[in-house]
Amino acid sequence: MIKLYGHEMSGNSYKARLLLELLKIEYEWVKVDLMIGEHKSPEYLALNPFGQVPLLIDGETKLADAQAILVYLARQYGGDQWLPLEALPLAQIVRWLSTTAGEVRQGPENARLHYLFGATAINIERAHQKAEHILTQLDQHLSTHTWLEFERPTIADIAVFPYVALARDGKIALDAYPNVLAWIDRVKQLPGYLPMAGI
Repeated sequence: MIKLYGHEMSGNSYKARLLLELLKIEYEWVKVDLMIGEHKSPEYLALNPFGQVPLLIDGETKLADAQAILVYLARQYGGDQWLPLEALPLAQIVRWLSTTAGEVRQGPENARLHYLFGATAINIERAHQKAEHILTQLDQHLSTHTWLEFERPTIADIAVFPYVALARDGKIALDAYPNVLAWIDRVKQLPGYLPMAGI
């Protein structure tokens, strides 16, 4: 059985867990207690030298990084519906994975880390500026799209969703972004949707 190592407050752990639920894949959830530094323990570092969550183990396959896990699960278990292989559609999805690791991380994710977990190294003013920029871009994009790409959900939506939906944890209001709010509601209506605290 698949094992997913993560923490319930981690948006990156959540996106991997959400896709597993949407794909109706059985898995074992293994909590890694970030609050007591379990992710830096010798036992966990032996599994994932980066000392981060999530970590997926599927038979002999061991894979870290949320976006990589989404790609693996989509191709291994979800097929073209979640991650197409044709050049342009694939590139369109990868663009959103990059946006997740870039603008979304620098904006809503960092603001949440600052306020919820006391990450003092984060420049909160810059994080709020980045958040406003990406949320504005998302809202404009979603004014003409039901989903981030194509007329169905893909791993692009699963990748971007958690930290945008958790923006309020970073003291970022979403009221000015009605298309983003409507998209969040659509994700929450997907069969198999898994709730998370704060969303």
